[in-house]
Amino acid sequence: MAFSLSAASQSLCSSSTVASVSLSPAVASSSPPLVALSSSSSPHSLRSLSSSSLFPRSSFIQKSRPVNGTNRGCSTVSSPKCAASDVAQLRSAKEDIKVLLRTKFCHPIMVRLGWHDAGTYNKSIEEWPQRGGANASLRFEAELKHAANAGLISALKLIQPIKDKYPDISYADLFQLASATAIEEAGGPEIPMKYGRVDVSSPEQCPEEGRLPDAGPPSPADHLRDVFYRMGLNDKEIVALSGAHTLGRSRPERSGWGKPETKYTKTGPGEPGGQSWTVKWLKFDNSYFKDIKEKRDQDLLVLPTDAALFEDPSFKNYAEKYAEDPAAFFRDYAEAHAKLSNLGAKFDPPEGIIIDNGPAQGSPEKFVAAKYSTGKKELSDSMKKKIRAEYEAIGGSPDKPLPTNYFLNIIIAISVLVLLFTFFGNNNNSDYSGF
Repeated sequence: MAFSLSAASQSLCSSSTVASVSLSPAVASSSPPLVALSSSSSPHSLRSLSSSSLFPRSSFIQKSRPVNGTNRGCSTVSSPKCAASDVAQLRSAKEDIKVLLRTKFCHPIMVRLGWHDAGTYNKSIEEWPQRGGANASLRFEAELKHAANAGLISALKLIQPIKDKYPDISYADLFQLASATAIEEAGGPEIPMKYGRVDVSSPEQCPEEGRLPDAGPPSPADHLRDVFYRMGLNDKEIVALSGAHTLGRSRPERSGWGKPETKYTKTGPGEPGGQSWTVKWLKFDNSYFKDIKEKRDQDLLVLPTDAALFEDPSFKNYAEKYAEDPAAFFRDYAEAHAKLSNLGAKFDPPEGIIIDNGPAQGSPEKFVAAKYSTGKKELSDSMKKKIRAEYEAIGGSPDKPLPTNYFLNIIIAISVLVLLFTFFGNNNNSDYSGF
């Protein structure tokens, strides 16, 4: 299956449109840097910075920082152990990623970046990082040059400036943050993510080649199960994750699959060309399943692993469901994506870090006439209308409840009127008593 985990799902951004990456050693990062990025887009033109004489190893030693329990989750003991990523920087980086997505149209390759880093996980191996998974090993040349990762150098070039800006985020978290944000920004479901992934520190910790799926194996359904069962995923999750092919294009010069250009890709956005799985290939929906089922257009890509979803009886049950029920697809996809993003990761703190936009503001209470009835019977419609009209006449509305002191003011005013009436009423009685 080539869905974003395969070499078939390719970048929307040409290397010519990507700004050069600053790799100054003046910024102390919590992780060794990305491989050196040359002007060439070929991953074979890279060299590891950790072994480059231009960047001495001592340049990348993390400098000690003040303890900040609010932002870093650090202990206040003399030797604090901090979380792998800073919460405030994660939130800010997400906003920067949104801007990147809107300007570079690079949603598909960001999804692929996160998936390929996590997709090397082997559930049969307990030791970290030998088990693979979401640990940022993909940033090293040893893994980046794997055939399935062709073209991902463009994603690394795009994401590196954000890493430079936010050095207290691990690469592993940044890859997964970009992947989940890309899905959400394309109109997909909100992914229940957590962060705090620890980075591997050297290319010797990269997994061997061959752990990612192929696009056209001899037995597509069996191949999918071999690869994804190794990760601990099931048939439902395999099909749900395949739906991410609703985004992106395949380029034959990189993966060997797809047409050089179609009527849907010849004008971009981003660099023109390639063959997409769907007509609107920057919109996340269930079109992937519907288009394969209906076989609607020869200009839309269907790989052997895509076709297997409607040929294998077990896969077909889910594929048919997702073609008809987009809500079910979104729900199952969000769960599967979150699970994939955590595979093999070592979290610090162990429970992970949740980022959000802060507590939601409470919505004003809706006006419900029946709530103001003291009787057991429901008020009549005419009485409800009368109460509502009186309520709105004094400034209330269904979406704008009266200020809490409004009724207090009314009570005070009535009390004053009663006192005045009593006072003048008594005086009047005395004045006329003689007549």
